[in-house]
Amino acid sequence: MSLNKILKRVQKPARYIGNEYGSVHKNLEDISVRFAFCFPDTYEVGMSHLGMKILYHLLNNEKDVYCERVFAPWVDMEEEMRKEGLELFSLETKTPLKEFDMVGFTLQYEMSYSNILNMLDLANITKIATERGENEPFVCAGGPCAYNPEPIADFVDFFILGEGEEVNLEVIDAYRKWKGSGKTRKEFLESLLLIEGIYVPQFYDAVYNEDGTIKAFTKNNEKAPDKIKKRIIKDMDSIFYPEEIIVPFMEIVHDRITLELFRGCIRGCRFCQAGMIYRPVRGRSPERLLDLAEKLIKNTGYEEISMSSLSTSDYPELKKLTDGLLDLTEKKKISLSLPSLRLDSFSMELMQKVQKVRKSGLTFAPEAGTQRLRDVINKGITEEDLMTASTTAFAGGYGGVKLYFMIGLPTETLEDVEGINDLARKVVDCYYNTDKAVRNRNLKVTVSTSTFVPKPFTPFQWASQDNIPTVREKQAFLKEKIRHKNISYNWHDAETSILEGVFARGDRKLSKVLLKAQEKGVRFDGWQEYFNYDLWMEAFNEAGVDPDFYNLRERSYDEILPWDHIDVGVTKKFLENENEKAKRGEVTPNCREKCSNCGIIKGFGGGLCG
Repeated sequence: MSLNKILKRVQKPARYIGNEYGSVHKNLEDISVRFAFCFPDTYEVGMSHLGMKILYHLLNNEKDVYCERVFAPWVDMEEEMRKEGLELFSLETKTPLKEFDMVGFTLQYEMSYSNILNMLDLANITKIATERGENEPFVCAGGPCAYNPEPIADFVDFFILGEGEEVNLEVIDAYRKWKGSGKTRKEFLESLLLIEGIYVPQFYDAVYNEDGTIKAFTKNNEKAPDKIKKRIIKDMDSIFYPEEIIVPFMEIVHDRITLELFRGCIRGCRFCQAGMIYRPVRGRSPERLLDLAEKLIKNTGYEEISMSSLSTSDYPELKKLTDGLLDLTEKKKISLSLPSLRLDSFSMELMQKVQKVRKSGLTFAPEAGTQRLRDVINKGITEEDLMTASTTAFAGGYGGVKLYFMIGLPTETLEDVEGINDLARKVVDCYYNTDKAVRNRNLKVTVSTSTFVPKPFTPFQWASQDNIPTVREKQAFLKEKIRHKNISYNWHDAETSILEGVFARGDRKLSKVLLKAQEKGVRFDGWQEYFNYDLWMEAFNEAGVDPDFYNLRERSYDEILPWDHIDVGVTKKFLENENEKAKRGEVTPNCREKCSNCGIIKGFGGGLCG
């Protein structure tokens, strides 16, 4: 049966047809390396990912390299594919995935791991890396979750750790030299060991203690490095950034131009993995960003530009940039979006700039309900900051404000949880204290809570995670407290957060669980309608692995962690010190105020540390 007939029977066939404006098409006879960029979620999620846009066009700039896109088919499409015996294929040429030279997955979220296995299964690619045949593609992976690669290490031939613009081209070059040489898969993987930032799991072994903790992590290949050091880009202005991008036929999650202002963060929030693993801070100049914006507007026709960073208001030349962007966009009715604004940097001037073309929603992230707990997590904002920002927003005509918090943070009490309700009510008071002549007629304050998940390479990497009954108790407590006509409350599913915590800090024993779960039909775990906690618990039980071991216990500082062989530049000693300061409720100044000696300057440099 042809693909065209299948597409008539599924939702959103535009997910699978390709040929969008801006997509790349090449003559296969001119190609020596074929790379499949795989996003383990739906088309509309994957097409919103900035990293995919960068690497897709970067690789396709190489004349003899063809990078094509592959996304996880939605359940209706998967059912049709399995029924008709259709293997997972690329969008550009509809080539089966197993015919590519390399298959690369981006790891953005632990709950996508089941989709990775399901995609390999749909492609008829051998799942266990060491069992793959000489003619099968190499499976690689990168992204933030790759900093603890162990839970999926059995399925991946090699990981790319850090930023990919340079290292991906070095990998491609190594593959060119290997292809047609007659050398084995193992010899190719050994050649990758010469490239900084490459981790080949099969060249390392983990030995366990009787209690399940790691006794030793040793290499079984003398060519393998003792520690794998992440890659960073030092000069953001000179490195590749796409000046044209694919414009989808259908609406995607972030359907707009994205300008990446800088990488890294100066703040040091103790719960935030991104703030640690993306150090040091390195930015693009306003001139380069304005040049990119002008070209992307011309080449895409998009009507919105979003500025991307971990903390947009920390961009040193934000005023110069926004003024320049408004000169480009205002007459063309192109709106600006500034996500990741900090409460202590929100101003009337900035708000007025954002509203020049159209008004978007406002989200503030106090993270915790009390000042005590905000000091524990080193958030660096106060209740006064929230009230000032809210008053400014209401005076500027905003009626809807979203407040984002976490529950389950280390040392949290019910008093801290109740503080979330107190803050929301004070925001409502700010609205009613605003002059009626200027405020919006409709007030809606939305409180959202996610469950804290301890992550590797953060000061809280040793912390225990709240169990499901405790999370539900706190959610019910807060729901009872929030009884106000202008305040609504949303919360995240506790079971999903627990499983995320297991895989965030897991080891190689979890590969057995993943295999069992995928065989049971588990996939799309990040989508509530398909997440099945009971099936996961069956998989853990059949694999003989206790999930509580990974998230419901506090670790000691001398325990060998599954990611200790990875070097992100931030030292373990710094993280220990930050964890102890958290217990004492002590704050650490941001990097612009005072260097906190996190370790990134040694061997990495750049950014503020330069």
